[in-house]
Amino acid sequence: MQIFRALSGRVFYTLVLVGAVFGLGYVAGTLHTVSLAQSEQTVTPEVQEAFAPLWEIYNLIQNDYIDDVDVPTLVDGALHGIVDSLGDQFSGYMNPEEYNLMNADLSGEIQGIGVVIRTDEETGETEVVGVLEGTPAETAGILPGDIFAAVDGVSVTEFDQLELATHVRGPEGTDVLITMRRGDELIDFTLTRARITIPNVTHEVLEGDIGYIQLNQFTPTARQDLDTALETLDVNSLNGLIFDLRNNPGGLLTSAIDIASAFIPDGVIVTEAFSDDNQTVFSATGSFANIEVPIVVLINEGSASASELVSGAMQDRGVATIIGTTSFGKGTVQTWHNLTNGGGLRITIARWLTPDGNWIHEAGITPDIEVEWEASADENALDTQMQRAVDYLDSLPEHAGSEIEPPAEALQDAA
Repeated sequence: MQIFRALSGRVFYTLVLVGAVFGLGYVAGTLHTVSLAQSEQTVTPEVQEAFAPLWEIYNLIQNDYIDDVDVPTLVDGALHGIVDSLGDQFSGYMNPEEYNLMNADLSGEIQGIGVVIRTDEETGETEVVGVLEGTPAETAGILPGDIFAAVDGVSVTEFDQLELATHVRGPEGTDVLITMRRGDELIDFTLTRARITIPNVTHEVLEGDIGYIQLNQFTPTARQDLDTALETLDVNSLNGLIFDLRNNPGGLLTSAIDIASAFIPDGVIVTEAFSDDNQTVFSATGSFANIEVPIVVLINEGSASASELVSGAMQDRGVATIIGTTSFGKGTVQTWHNLTNGGGLRITIARWLTPDGNWIHEAGITPDIEVEWEASADENALDTQMQRAVDYLDSLPEHAGSEIEPPAEALQDAA
């Protein structure tokens, strides 16, 4: 039996958080392992009495309600309700379809159309913010900025991202009709779903011999993928490294610790604080990647949970300069449990703290150098945050090393 501990952001909820790809994206929290959620706790007579109205309602619906309602529908409603009553946006019940979808995200391979989405906090609408190359969405002509209006004729304007994803995804080779709003116009796209493999780590060498690595999610193979990228880049032969965690919604706690350990040789990475005042301290695993060049970590409001854990640890330990905008601000840990109906439960069990003991919940990680994101009309040009990272690394003395203090002007920018 396993229990997943998950660190991730609200990718399938209503705050603006890029990173939910149909499919790649939401891993609720900081995953440890997944367990079969059969409790050994005996239900007391008092609890049995308290839950008696639930059975009364069930019987009244079965006996008196005007329409027939199948039992699974009633069970799903009850399970959603009992978890929603916690008032915790990061705890939730996932029905079997949703739970399978979430687990598929961890594999990095999905069957869908290939877009990156986010939800507008003010309007509640879900818009396309990226289209993956070579996917059905790109072939059909879906563009960033398009807003989902309907799927197969069903209005999705009030769907959260998880509901939307379950409607858009489907078996490879099947068709789906997507209605997008582009400006004032409604446009129908008929797409044939495909099997899409999403690379979790991408890397390249930028001008000025600066290495660039982007990590999309903290999956089970993320550290292996990072090590491969570092080796391919021959990172210590370069003048610096940019580690891009923008729009990375989180993932496995174990993966986050492994990734942080690549940059931090020893000492505390993160501390879990529980409701009974007990704490669990996680230290570097001893798998330091021996990176000798200066490092910049890029973050933004879409960098959540495990991304914040890693960037916060690197900031506290002084091994990198953080550039971008303040991160999402998710400082809690969830476990995932398999349920006997094939669904799953994610439930908050702890807060996590940076090495300096900071709880970043609803505050986020503040960059050392704050830079707003701006795209360029020149497709070959770097965005403003990337360009600032390159300029910063170019300004450092040669062989400055990874343990460096932000320059005085960087501290002024962050004030």
